[in-house]
Amino acid sequence: MPPRPDSRVIQGIVVEVLNTREDVSTERVFRRAEAVIARVQQYQPWRLAHIQRDIAGIIVVRYACRAAYFPETRQCMLELTFMANEQFSDSQVAASFVHEGMHARLDRLAEKYGVTPFSHARARHERICRRAELDFGLAVPDGAPVVQRAVESMRLADADVAPAIEWGEAERRVAEVDRAQALSRRSPGMHSDG
Repeated sequence: MPPRPDSRVIQGIVVEVLNTREDVSTERVFRRAEAVIARVQQYQPWRLAHIQRDIAGIIVVRYACRAAYFPETRQCMLELTFMANEQFSDSQVAASFVHEGMHARLDRLAEKYGVTPFSHARARHERICRRAELDFGLAVPDGAPVVQRAVESMRLADADVAPAIEWGEAERRVAEVDRAQALSRRSPGMHSDG
C-alpha cells in the first residue's frame, strides 16, 4: 500500500510530504522545510513574498533531481533525500527553493505579461534562476557552497546549463537505488565483495 502524504502549512505555504523511504523521518523533513522557509524569510523576505504568491505549495517526494518546479500544478518540488540529508545546509536547500521559486515567477510572468516561456528559452531561464541562487548565496553567512555551485552552472554552455533529461531513465535509476537501500536494511548481514 503506497504511503499517504502528510501536509502542513508553514508560513502560509502548503508543504506536502510523500515519504516512500523507511530511513527518512517525515518529521525531520517538516523541520527542514520550516528551517528552509525561515532562512529565506530572514535573509530575503521580499523573495519569500514573491514565492508565496507564485507557487501553490511545496511537495517533497523521491525524485531524480534536487528540486523542480511543476508549472501544471504550480508546485515546487524539493527532493525527499535532499531534504533529509544533513550534509546539505539549510542554506543549500533554501537556495534550491529560491531557484525553483524563480522558475515559478518566470512562469507567472510568461502567463501575465508574455515573457518568453521556459520551453522557448531554457538556458536563459536557468541562468536567471541560478542568478537568484547566487544572490541568495551572497546574502547568507554560510553561502559559499551555494555561490560556487551557481557560478559554476552559469558558466556552462546553453546545452549544459539546461540539459534535456531522459526522465524515464532517471526514474528507473532512482527506483534501483531505493530497492538496493531497502534490501540492505532488510539484510544487514549480507556481504558483497563487488
